[in-house]
Amino acid sequence: MTDPTELATLSGDAQEWTLEELEGALLPAHAREKGGRDTIFAWLAHYQQAKATGQDAINGTVGSLLEDDGTLAVNPVVSSTLREQADLELSAYAPLPGLPHFRTLVQELALGDGLPIMQHHGIHTEALITPGGTGALYQSARNLLTSGTTLLLRDRHWGPYQTIAKECGLLTATWPLTPSSGDDQIDVEALDGVLKQLLNEQNHVLSWLNDPAHNPTGMSLTAESRMIVLERFANSALANPSKGVTLFIDGAYAAYAKDHHGWGDTLALFASEALWPSNLFVCFGFSASKSHTLYGQRCGALVMLHPSREFLDRMLEVMLHTGRGTWSGAARLPQATVHTIHSNVDKFVDWLHERDLLQQMLERRREIFNHRCAKEGVPLLPSHDGYFAFLPHENPGPIAEASATRGLYVVPLEGGIRIGLCSIPTQDVDRAAAILAEAWRHGA
Repeated sequence: MTDPTELATLSGDAQEWTLEELEGALLPAHAREKGGRDTIFAWLAHYQQAKATGQDAINGTVGSLLEDDGTLAVNPVVSSTLREQADLELSAYAPLPGLPHFRTLVQELALGDGLPIMQHHGIHTEALITPGGTGALYQSARNLLTSGTTLLLRDRHWGPYQTIAKECGLLTATWPLTPSSGDDQIDVEALDGVLKQLLNEQNHVLSWLNDPAHNPTGMSLTAESRMIVLERFANSALANPSKGVTLFIDGAYAAYAKDHHGWGDTLALFASEALWPSNLFVCFGFSASKSHTLYGQRCGALVMLHPSREFLDRMLEVMLHTGRGTWSGAARLPQATVHTIHSNVDKFVDWLHERDLLQQMLERRREIFNHRCAKEGVPLLPSHDGYFAFLPHENPGPIAEASATRGLYVVPLEGGIRIGLCSIPTQDVDRAAAILAEAWRHGA
């Protein structure tokens, strides 16, 4: 047995080590590269501190929908249905792919009336449960690219995309959010160029596209723009028949877009009119966080589309292997809750009514904000749907600081300021826009 005096000596020795020495001894190189506090949560903390000291502060930092009194917006039909679930649903494991009825339902929630049309035209579909929409993103990154290759993102994307990519050992490239000139939404030349470059350099392309109600801008693609994007990926697949091309549509905010199932309609039209290349794989990331206000229940799904049923069966095996080795299994309770709501006509009608009220609140806030910013000459990016608006700027930090001193807390990101309309009370939106305008002029 070790002498206690020797243990004390060892303990004292450890306390004399610097943090750098401890990291060098205990952490491998890839772990030492990690760190940094999430910018969004840091600015939320700034707001909370200001509020605690008595400032008449406005919270434009968070990515959750808040009521006008500042409390979390919760669909009461969802919360009551969750509490009504049987003990089995509360406590039992779910099957690894998810509850069968949930897996069928989530395809309908993701793709709407377009689902039976594309199935009629030979496109097969499959779905599996994931812990939130982020789990679906992780599944695709882990399995559809090789470590050291490049993930394609749209510019001005959600920051944790980069975190997921890094965890999977991936680099990232981007295509422009909008063209440098003109009124079109898609810079076709730039998108074609980056797809060609990636397919010259690697055997697989995976692109994440957050649409509709894009985070952080609130932009949504039109039906024409959606088809242009889909055609560019299909053409790239046709031109490179030995390589894999995957378009992953991140529909986390689709429930609060004017066109909830736009991508389902576009995919159905494409399936009925065009050749779907065998090396084109389309995925849709579903999240119940926003649509069903189940943020903390971590309920999402990966919906997969392809002409080959056999391939989808194989992909399900691959994805389940990753899920088992990462989070084991996803929660049963939220799956059962969502299915209960959508299989009961009265509950569904009540859920839809409550969801529409939340969407109308968001639309009113956006209308007020966009109108005041236009009046003040603030050059927001186009903001159509969902939770956010975005002010582009090469040096956003001073603008965020200037806003905070005036009582508005927003999030400075690379390339601009994200404004969380989801968290600003309707009665404060006009004042928030006026503060942002003043801060922007101060920092411009």
